[in-house]
Amino acid sequence: MHSIGSILIPTHDGGHVPLNTLADIRVVNGASIIARRENRRQVSVRTNIRGRDQGSFVEEAQRLFDAKVKLPPGYRVEWGGQFENLARARKRLSLILPVTITIIFTLLFFTFGSAKYAGLVMMNVPFSLVGGIVFLYLRGINLSVSAAVGFISLFGVAVMSGVLVISEINRRRRVQPDLPVKQAIVEGSLSQMRPVLMMIVVALLGMVPAARASGVGSDVQRPLATVVVGGLLSTLLLTLLALPALYALAIRQKPEERPVEE
Repeated sequence: MHSIGSILIPTHDGGHVPLNTLADIRVVNGASIIARRENRRQVSVRTNIRGRDQGSFVEEAQRLFDAKVKLPPGYRVEWGGQFENLARARKRLSLILPVTITIIFTLLFFTFGSAKYAGLVMMNVPFSLVGGIVFLYLRGINLSVSAAVGFISLFGVAVMSGVLVISEINRRRRVQPDLPVKQAIVEGSLSQMRPVLMMIVVALLGMVPAARASGVGSDVQRPLATVVVGGLLSTLLLTLLALPALYALAIRQKPEERPVEE
């Protein structure tokens, strides 16, 4: 400390004075790093979140902070981190999802020439959501951006499987006008079982290793793969079982209606 106190500090009149005449120099315990941001002191408090999603944790932390912590004048708090990426992704998805579903429904409407058949195919979208949500719950994985991307990737497979089944049923009813609706549904569903199985099982098997991953980067790929695996399983079962039943209910309302040429 004596050496530090002996450092000569230049003055305005050109002279020099020792540092110990201008400041009290002593050894104390203090901050190892003094950070600044925008010419203001900054103190960072960092957390690693486990066992829950970032969004709900930050919302609860902000609520408790506002209720219990009163900052002195001149102090302010800024919340930053990975949850900001989640918030931005949530805003984008809230715009992208409705637009995507609208485009898919429009294409299906032009394909089948009927809003009813397009709606039946779109029912496969919630069918895929069921399995994804159940698998996330069973594995104790919180909803994240990667999981949301997994749900979006399911839409294509779910819609395509629905198109295969509905198109075949409509084709049989169109080619054989006297064929009973129930028989057309059963035969059409059975004939499309193999294509649907091949399409879904191949995609499912490709995602199983990623769903079981536990190494570096698994926190990103595991939620996405878990959603896809669960969603594909529910899509497979409900496409071959629930979708034909919904078709029968829809046709029962207007049994005289015939599918148009596709």
